[in-house]
Amino acid sequence: MSTPRSRHLALALAGLVGSVVLAGCGEDPAPVADDPEGSGGQSSEGTPSPEPSPEPSDAGDGSGEQVTVPVYFVGDSPLGKRLYREFRKVEGDNPLAEAAALMAAGDANDADYGTLFSAGGFASVSYDAGSGFVVELADDTYTTAPEGMGKPAAKLAAQQLVYTLQGVQQAKDPVTVELDGAPTTLFGIDTAAGLKRAGEIDVLALVNVTAPEEGATVSGTFTASGVASAFEATVPWQVRQGEEVVLEGFATADGWMDKLYPWESEVDVSGLAPGEYVFEASTGDPSGEEGPGPMVDTKTFTVT
Repeated sequence: MSTPRSRHLALALAGLVGSVVLAGCGEDPAPVADDPEGSGGQSSEGTPSPEPSPEPSDAGDGSGEQVTVPVYFVGDSPLGKRLYREFRKVEGDNPLAEAAALMAAGDANDADYGTLFSAGGFASVSYDAGSGFVVELADDTYTTAPEGMGKPAAKLAAQQLVYTLQGVQQAKDPVTVELDGAPTTLFGIDTAAGLKRAGEIDVLALVNVTAPEEGATVSGTFTASGVASAFEATVPWQVRQGEEVVLEGFATADGWMDKLYPWESEVDVSGLAPGEYVFEASTGDPSGEEGPGPMVDTKTFTVT
C-alpha cells in the first residue's frame, strides 16, 4: 500500500503541476477568515487550507457588516481541474449563502478561475453545530450532472461547495443538500449521509497565492504569501512583465507532502518602473521537465 509520503513524492518527481488556466471557474482585502485546518496565508484577504491564520470571521453574526471569507473556485492544472481559493468580502448577516452564491456563479476576481456549477441556485444555506450544513436547492438543476460532466468533475464540484462552506464557518462538519426539505443528490452524488471534506492533496491546487491579490497596487517592498505543497517545501516565484522575468526568488513553506502549508517571501519592487506585472508562484519541477510540469498560480498587480 502506498503511503501519503510516497504518493506525494512520486507526484512531485513526476513534475506535479503546471500552468493554471481557467476552468471557467487558496485574494481580497485584509484577512479575516481562514479555513478549518489553519491553511494559511495572509494577504489583503485571507487563506486556503494551510497558511498563517488571520482573525476568524464571525460567520452569521447578523451585524450586516462585511466579513472576509474563503471562496473556492476551479482552475486547470497539469493534473486536471483543481480548487483555488480567493478571500472575498461578503455581508456579515449571511456569509454562508453569499459565499455559496459567489462560488456557484464563478464570480472570481482572478480570470484564471471559474466554477463547475452552472445555472441554478441555492434557496438557503444553514449551519447547525450538532448536525452540520444544510443547503436547500432552489430547484432540481443541481441534482443531476449536466451533459459532459463526468464523475470526477461532479466529485470536485461537491468539494468546491464543501470547502467553501467549511471555510466560511471554520468547521469541518458534513454538508447535506436538500430539495423540498428532503436530502437529495448533488450532480448525481448522494448527500444523505453528509458530504465530507476530501484531502487537500487530492483536490486543491498544490500552490495558491494569497498576496498579492489579483489587481493589487504595490510599491517598495511587499510580502508575497500563500500556501503550497511543493517539492522539499521550496516555492519558486517570479515577477514578470510580458515575457521578461524581472525578479525571481523562492520561499520555504512550513512543510509539504501531506497537505498545503503556508509560505511567504519579501519582494522588493522598488527598482521596477511603474506598470503592470505578474507574480507567479509554483511548486517547481523536480522531474527535470519529464513530467507534466509544475503547478503555478499567478496574480496580476501594479507597481506605482
